Amino acid sequence: MPAPDAIACDQLAKLVGTPRAPMILDIRPAASRASDPRLIASARPLPENSLSVAHIRTLSADLSGPVVVACDAGHGRSQGLAALLRHQGLRAEYLEGGHAAWVQAGLPTCNPAPITRLDASGRSVWVTRSRPKIDRIACPWLILRFVDPRAVFLYVLPSEVSSVADLVGAMPYDIGDVFWSHRGEECTFDTMIREFGLRIPALDRLAMIVRGADTDRLDLAPECAGLLAASLGLSRMHSDDLAQLEAGMGLYDAFYRWCRDATGERHNWENHAGPAR
Repeated sequence: MPAPDAIACDQLAKLVGTPRAPMILDIRPAASRASDPRLIASARPLPENSLSVAHIRTLSADLSGPVVVACDAGHGRSQGLAALLRHQGLRAEYLEGGHAAWVQAGLPTCNPAPITRLDASGRSVWVTRSRPKIDRIACPWLILRFVDPRAVFLYVLPSEVSSVADLVGAMPYDIGDVFWSHRGEECTFDTMIREFGLRIPALDRLAMIVRGADTDRLDLAPECAGLLAASLGLSRMHSDDLAQLEAGMGLYDAFYRWCRDATGERHNWENHAGPAR
């Protein structure tokens, strides 16, 4: 059983990728990250001076909700930062066994190397075409849930994506002739899963549904038609692209949980009324 202020790897793994996931802070030393650059999926890497008083004050002001701190093996660094954050009034735990235990258990990790542009706050910034339908909502959901929970997304006219990317230092996605786009018969969602190294069976199942809905191959999975219908409905409901993204987060949360937990469940109406009299 974990210590009172610790969380076990299997407990945290059930939360990663869901709206209830805590902010995960990776405070491994630079040498450790050099030997294994993978991050726990959705983790935010912090600099070496994370335990300084000035950094704690700045960090605390930037956090809300529950926090889990991960170091190499769950010893002094993570326990110390978690204790300091609790002193600041935050709900903070350390990861029992740390990064090493997470990797040894084969739990989801993310390769941060493909992220080439960050803003002054360390957030990844992304830009794509306005009036999203499927890929341009699915990809932000994937990034926010598994890669960078603080990521920034911009929607602009198709003709302006490249210039805005250069102007604000953003990564363009889901347009032609860029790194983050369709490849062969696969869509941008597939590309992101592969490039970030997200080896999660439920994401693979979801990717097939997204691919079929996004590329007009509804025969790939029975759920493709449902995702297409819901996505087009959201597009008609929202004229504000960011409002549509916010609404779409719940849609993809539901599809992901079905892919992870509920594919074997069936539902049928039953008459629970008492016997006729």
